[in-house]
Amino acid sequence: MNVHEERVAAFRGLHSSGCFVMPNPWDAGSARALEQLGFKALATTSAGFAWTLGRADNQVALDEALEHLRVVVAAVRVPVNADFEGGFAVDPQQVAANVKLAAATGIAGLSIEDSTGDEVEPLHAFDLAVERVRAARRAIDESGTGVVLTGRSEGFVCGRPDLEETTRRLSAYAEAGADCLYAPRIETAEQVAAIITAVSPKPVNLLINAPFMSVAEAAALGVRRISVGGTLARTAWAGFLQAAGEIAEAGTFSRFDALPNVDALFLHR
Repeated sequence: MNVHEERVAAFRGLHSSGCFVMPNPWDAGSARALEQLGFKALATTSAGFAWTLGRADNQVALDEALEHLRVVVAAVRVPVNADFEGGFAVDPQQVAANVKLAAATGIAGLSIEDSTGDEVEPLHAFDLAVERVRAARRAIDESGTGVVLTGRSEGFVCGRPDLEETTRRLSAYAEAGADCLYAPRIETAEQVAAIITAVSPKPVNLLINAPFMSVAEAAALGVRRISVGGTLARTAWAGFLQAAGEIAEAGTFSRFDALPNVDALFLHR
């Protein structure tokens, strides 16, 4: 078994029982720091990566995203899940082609979401959305990598917070071959429980981007996997902007006190 196969197997094993946290680094350094804190898997964040390029989320090209995946995978020993947005295509065949490229970067999993970026029609039509997940499944199977496929429904992100429609889509994505299901921005125990019931026995990923639930509470509901999206990156940006803003506005440097020894994180491996 090669390194990639070992990471995929480890990642699949994490989904088999219990609940694990899969935080989202935005570059190689943050990935290594999270690994050293003991997390058993990591996930990229499209938003966090885009911000490092001075862009908003969803403004990164496919080749840039693929290179970012290679960089993060190479930086750590633990499995890495890819935030692969919408597969960087609408057409299912092109989604499949792009998924094969992503699977070749060494990732252990990836997600495909159903948002369009169109304010009028923010979600792909149901049948097309399902076919896109099915195409991703087929591409992974043909790649022979076995990476974990997560089907994402974005209704709660893009202004369509319809729980019934979200569960309908996630159930269909599960039937189309998704290994894990994910509806970002749900935020109540009732919503979480409804999704888990709808797709059981397949595992559910829960986004926690605000302090509305603890790991223990999520685990008690049956959540198998927790991610934080771009929220760790936002906390880093918050500290940076607050310190820089103080310098620009007051000419003082109070936030330079009691800072961590970042070099110490990377001296030994």
